[in-house]
Amino acid sequence: MVEFGIHQKSLRDYLRDRGMDSRYVTETMGLLCSRAQLPGSGLATADIVGNYQGVSEKMAHSRIFTRMSMEFYVDNSYRSLKFLEHWMEYIASGSTTGRDRVSYNNENYYYRMRYPSEYKSDETRITKFEKDYKRYVEYRFWGLFPISLDSTTVSYEGSNILKATAQFHFDRYVSGQSRSINIFNRTDNDRDQSPSGTGNRGLGDTSGGSTSGATTADGTISFGNRFNSILNSDLVSQLPKSLFNTTLSNNQVEKGYIGDRII
Repeated sequence: MVEFGIHQKSLRDYLRDRGMDSRYVTETMGLLCSRAQLPGSGLATADIVGNYQGVSEKMAHSRIFTRMSMEFYVDNSYRSLKFLEHWMEYIASGSTTGRDRVSYNNENYYYRMRYPSEYKSDETRITKFEKDYKRYVEYRFWGLFPISLDSTTVSYEGSNILKATAQFHFDRYVSGQSRSINIFNRTDNDRDQSPSGTGNRGLGDTSGGSTSGATTADGTISFGNRFNSILNSDLVSQLPKSLFNTTLSNNQVEKGYIGDRII
């Protein structure tokens, strides 16, 4: 399962004007992904000679990440293909902004790249899970963007499903869940305190000294005064009492709420 997270307003507006709203990008586009590669990486090394007489050493100095390929079903509105096309188009559309902007249909049009902070995604995730939904592996990517879109073959013979394949570059990734609630429950970065090692320790599981809340009968999670054990006493006295005596719904916990605040 792929979940694209694009938070740059200018890029979201650019895609929305072309028929891809935020819900389509974050939900539908991921469901149309028919094949994805789990990321790979390697270490660049250097040979060190001279530290010890007659000994040649090899030491790592950089981590190198490979490109990642994703294949998408093309829907009957061609929006999945347009999503990839216009994301790449936006990256190279710097000449359409500013005082010296040029229209794309002008014969003097030229390409100018936008700043990386305007088009890179830091919230894209890939989750590989089993049929029981209890065993899974999750990756979060920083600096992800499409670097190439493969040519798509169109054929009207038979009933073949049209697919689009794109190559993505990313700056780095982290293995394991990385949302704020996972960091709070200490289940981020593949840290798992469940004895079975299945990676599905519940939010209400307080074993192993966890500071997470307990799940009540109505499906909510009550934190009570557990925050006192992880906060400085001077800081606690300055915070509102509602922060320590609150009941959250599972939906609020998934969104990263603590009390009436978002973390």
